[in-house]
Amino acid sequence: MLAFDTVQERLNDPVALHMKTDLARLNVNQTIEDALSTIRQTPPSERIIYFYVLDDQGQLKGVVPTRRLLLNSPEKRIRDIMVREVIAVPHTATVLDVCEFFIFHRLLAFPVVNESHQLIGAVDVELYTDELNDLDRREGNDDLFQLIGVHLTDSRQTSPSVAFKSRFPWLLTNILGGVLAAFISGIFQAELQEVVALALFIPVVLALAESVSIQSVSLALQALRGGRPSLLSIFRKTRAEMVTGMLLGAASAAVVSTVAIVWIGQIHVVTCLFGGILGGVVFAAAIGVAIPNLLRFFRCEPQVAAGPIALASTDMATLTIYFSLARWLLA
Repeated sequence: MLAFDTVQERLNDPVALHMKTDLARLNVNQTIEDALSTIRQTPPSERIIYFYVLDDQGQLKGVVPTRRLLLNSPEKRIRDIMVREVIAVPHTATVLDVCEFFIFHRLLAFPVVNESHQLIGAVDVELYTDELNDLDRREGNDDLFQLIGVHLTDSRQTSPSVAFKSRFPWLLTNILGGVLAAFISGIFQAELQEVVALALFIPVVLALAESVSIQSVSLALQALRGGRPSLLSIFRKTRAEMVTGMLLGAASAAVVSTVAIVWIGQIHVVTCLFGGILGGVVFAAAIGVAIPNLLRFFRCEPQVAAGPIALASTDMATLTIYFSLARWLLA
């Protein structure tokens, strides 16, 4: 048991205790020829997995795989061949957090950055494999492997009353959202009475928006492991997800609208359906990404809370868009 506890303690070590600092650094404005010359003159003592690209302030701007560096023409600049979307580990992360990074992202190494996004080190896959090797030599390693793989400390609660207390308050969010959705439907009761066909499609309009919202929440939770996002990164992720939502919404709206025009044959209903699904799905995608990130930004645990909040918000927004379009078209 003592050995088991020792492994657990090491998993809670700050990543800074295990990172490597002698890295292959490149400047974003260098040519490939200059970069290779610099590396030859001052080669890093550690093995090279990735070349990290920095600006003049030492901020991480990208990463260059070895293949790209060797196979591109010497006069090209590093900024033209680097991968700009870099998954970085915050210096506040623990060894356990980093092990989760290796599980979810399946890369060979991750850069470690400080609050200013300056590169301070890197951790490679040896850290993860060393921990697994230690687990293989311990009794009870199955529990610890779960701890590394999915961070299930909260879900190991064996008491139904404890589980109820932690989960039911967030279900109240769904209850409140349902009541408010019914209230919104009451506001637009005249439109529903005038065009009964609008009510027929409420389930599919809500189902599409809710599905996209839950997809976005799940993806956001996976990307959040180990890190606390900045407001700028939340804005960028939300903007990118809205574009995805627009594509998903347009495609879904086209399919449902085709069915509606064949079945109902009323153009104003079809227009309302298309706009309601498109607007609802775009909003659902945005809220699905924003809610988990904002919860983590404000140091709240997003795993349990994000889903109910996102679904309730999605339902209210989707119904408001759908019925508002109906009122405008009928007027």
